[in-house]
Amino acid sequence: MKIGSVTEVKRQEYRVGITPGCARAYIREGHQVLIQAGAGLGAGFTDQEYARAGAVMCESPEEIYASCDMIVKVKEPLPSEIPLLREGQILFTYLHLAADETLTKALIEQGVSGVAYETVEPRPGQLPLLKPMSEIAGRLSVQEGARFLERPQGGRGVLLGGIPGVEKGKIAILGGGIVGTNAAKIALGLGAQVTILDIRMDRLGYLDDIFQGRLTTLSSNRGHLEMVLGESDLVIGAVLVTGARAPRIVTRNDLKQMKRGSVIVDVAIDQGGCVETARATTHDDPVYEVEGVLHYCVANMPGAVSRTSTQALTAATLPYGLEIAALGLKEAARKNRGIALGVNTCDHHLTCPGVARAFSLPCREVQEALGTAPR
Repeated sequence: MKIGSVTEVKRQEYRVGITPGCARAYIREGHQVLIQAGAGLGAGFTDQEYARAGAVMCESPEEIYASCDMIVKVKEPLPSEIPLLREGQILFTYLHLAADETLTKALIEQGVSGVAYETVEPRPGQLPLLKPMSEIAGRLSVQEGARFLERPQGGRGVLLGGIPGVEKGKIAILGGGIVGTNAAKIALGLGAQVTILDIRMDRLGYLDDIFQGRLTTLSSNRGHLEMVLGESDLVIGAVLVTGARAPRIVTRNDLKQMKRGSVIVDVAIDQGGCVETARATTHDDPVYEVEGVLHYCVANMPGAVSRTSTQALTAATLPYGLEIAALGLKEAARKNRGIALGVNTCDHHLTCPGVARAFSLPCREVQEALGTAPR
């Protein structure tokens, strides 16, 4: 199979879908790898490293899209890239289609086989290709929130860890999954007062155990949410519904109860955001203010630490990419439940129920769309 990776064109996205080590692994299995010149520079990988690994270096993305059977990226294709995709071509990347109806319809219309990292689910609740970026985003959320709480950045002027004789900053984390757990690790390390809300009592019990009672766990309901929003200096939105749009649990009216100069970091923004007033921002213009509350809604947070993120992401995606390349998408999806659930679009059909619900679109069972369903 011919496998290609291109320079990410999303604003200030420095990650790359294939490292030189990945290229070497594909080539070792008999595949051909094409890399756009300069694609890895933002993550610290030179063209010479790719060439030494055996990859074919190409000057233009058009050459790669036109000749490759599978495109391995990091972020969803932007409007300038969509026309380059071909019918039957495999697109292996983060798609987050539930937040983008235009892209969803474009992939269906063009017959692209879109395999989304974020919905590859080998076992219920296990999202191995989302996990490493969620870990990084969770840790960054506190780091970035602390920065924008500083007065010169427009925040309240609060040091999250405080000092002796001064109250510590308060952080509310909405969601106790991978993002929330990693945010809590950093927040506690800074010495902040931390509260996590989640609807799953078993998860709250687990978090209470692993953090040895050093944080407060609350069942997620409207009363508890309003309470912590009114008390907190930093709120981290870490709510996820696999493959679907994130539920909006913080309303514009809620902001009026928050402290002026407090900060919201909506990590769920790439799935539409869990805050009603959230809109995607970029690393060079990351925040805006609504009702006196700073909103940090960068849709590709891990891109800021591009080398760490690329190494973590590609270590997770490579085994799945190798399996698809070796067997073809149909057979790989038939044998591997995780890959099958990763298929969001195929043969002009939408195959992800969560995306279908978001836009009221028809959805076909993935094995049926791939032509592998038993007759």
